[in-house]
Amino acid sequence: MTNLGPLGATHTALDTAVAAELEELGYDTLWLAGGQGNALPRIAEVVRGTSRIRVASGILSVDRVPSAAVSEAYAQLPAGRFVVGLGGAHGPRPLATLGDYLDEIEDVVPPSARILSALGPRMLELSRDRASGAYPYLVTTDYVASAREILGADRQLAVLLSVVAETDVARVREIVRGGSLGFLAGMPGYAANFRRMGFTGADIADRSDRLVDGLTVWGDFDGIVARLREYRAAGADQVVVPLDGLPREWWAGLAEAVR
Repeated sequence: MTNLGPLGATHTALDTAVAAELEELGYDTLWLAGGQGNALPRIAEVVRGTSRIRVASGILSVDRVPSAAVSEAYAQLPAGRFVVGLGGAHGPRPLATLGDYLDEIEDVVPPSARILSALGPRMLELSRDRASGAYPYLVTTDYVASAREILGADRQLAVLLSVVAETDVARVREIVRGGSLGFLAGMPGYAANFRRMGFTGADIADRSDRLVDGLTVWGDFDGIVARLREYRAAGADQVVVPLDGLPREWWAGLAEAVR
């Protein structure tokens, strides 16, 4: 089973130079946005431009990226370097659609090299049964503990977090409401998961303080590290940090602190 390590990172401008820097600093996994397949050449470039760090697709949409393209990209890269993150089955039968896709890549991409974007319990079960684990986003520490129970001890749980380097809570809430939460709260899958975590319909519709605060890691460096450690203690094998909005001088410190 692929061991993702304790710390992952995303960065919208991630190229081979940034990837090599993060590898040298001690990051374990780099997560590249999936898009419509254009991530595959970037993943190959980053893998070949580094020596050991794992590079994961976060997330390739099975509705848009042909399974044959994923299999071909995986086969051409060194074993253990490309973690195939899959999701994006938004039709009427998402579990069946994703299951069929996994069947199509089965002979090339082993379950140990797959991770699924998962929120609800049935998708977490599929992640447990047919992949190395799950990659949820915008979740609480309580959710992490419940997801760990479903996945079991021998599956990976990598949690993508919303992180804001800001100590003014009013400013934090403004930033978060204007970011991905602003539109993801309107998507049925995320809204359903927020309700499963105990948030109300009013919380979701209004992007309430309670919702924002429950889903966001914020503060100064020490405060953010403390929150990342809480997610790890709750059962996350890896916390994945978007680095774009964080001071660059924090990068090395995070790699040292989140162990």
